[in-house]
Amino acid sequence: MNPTPNEPQLTSGATPREVADALKPLVDFAAPPLSLPQLQQLLDERLTPHLMRYDQPTFHSMFNAFPSAAAQVGAQLALSWNQGVTNWQVSPGGAMLEELCCAALCRLFQLGPDADATFMYSGTYANQQALYLALHRHAERRGFDLAQQGLAGFAQHGKGARPVVLASQDAHFSMRHAVRMLGLGEESLLLLPLDAERRIDVAVARTILAELAPQRELLCLVATAGTTVTGAVDPIAPLAELCAAHGGWLHVDGAYGYAYKLAPQWAHLFAGDDLADSITWDPHKQLGAPIPNSLLFVRNWRDFNRMAIHSGYFNRTQASADDVEMPAPNPGLKSAPTTRPLAALPLVTILRGLGLDGVVTELRAHLQAIHNLAQRLAHE
Repeated sequence: MNPTPNEPQLTSGATPREVADALKPLVDFAAPPLSLPQLQQLLDERLTPHLMRYDQPTFHSMFNAFPSAAAQVGAQLALSWNQGVTNWQVSPGGAMLEELCCAALCRLFQLGPDADATFMYSGTYANQQALYLALHRHAERRGFDLAQQGLAGFAQHGKGARPVVLASQDAHFSMRHAVRMLGLGEESLLLLPLDAERRIDVAVARTILAELAPQRELLCLVATAGTTVTGAVDPIAPLAELCAAHGGWLHVDGAYGYAYKLAPQWAHLFAGDDLADSITWDPHKQLGAPIPNSLLFVRNWRDFNRMAIHSGYFNRTQASADDVEMPAPNPGLKSAPTTRPLAALPLVTILRGLGLDGVVTELRAHLQAIHNLAQRLAHE
């Protein structure tokens, strides 16, 4: 689809060399300083023409959107205060807002009374942490502490069976990053065949697991809730049953599709999500939250304890000895980054600004547009 005469081009169409030449003045750090108006003019002339116009109706690629007006309210406040939200000591309001937001989202997605969540820099990092939590639990069941002994503990306490991670052939490539970063290697990642709807074939997965034993044992099974190319949602409930039978961790990568659980007409696609040990979700996709805005949910809040590192000057568990009514929140104990932005704030302003009905209306509009495009292509 080409833009009409009244619509701007999605981007300049310049070559990499032309873009590099245009941007060089921006990184001439030995040049004289510029006033704020001069800086703005330089950006408008040199950078803006080469950015991608996600806000145009002719843009049909990727998943990220322009931040909504409600998102910009929260994002601007977060930027102007520049609050790290690792713990109570660096931002009482920011840390508490993130904790309250995470708890509210767990209720919104109906994940159970023990569920918890933490904000992450991206779905890729959320998937990596989920796999680390799975590996840590796997080590505990072998009788050692992964945080202390590392992968060497498997050789000392192992039964000879190598851990295996199962995922769809259409799973996001971040799972390859995850097994690499954790030292498991891509040989530990087995991609499963798909059914006619490009979902994991549960019967085939069951057969493969039976054939792998006893040389390999299930570490984690990754179900994708909205694959990148087709939007397919793997059958979560039967995969949860399969995981339970083999003692594996079930992770749902819902970075792209999990938002659609909020729309009643599609909620059935995600049945069994409350049985997942962990779930990834990216509000910076459908909801128009500023990048980065990703979350990792866990079914049991205690699983986040595997990430906790305390310090004498940081991550204190109470604001003071007198604060016994409510412990001071320390979101930084649930993930690795010790400095990260107040990503909860723009998500809060989106959800409060649109309301749940408004969010569902937008989600329906997305899928209606896809349906309309499919119908058009089918008749061309």
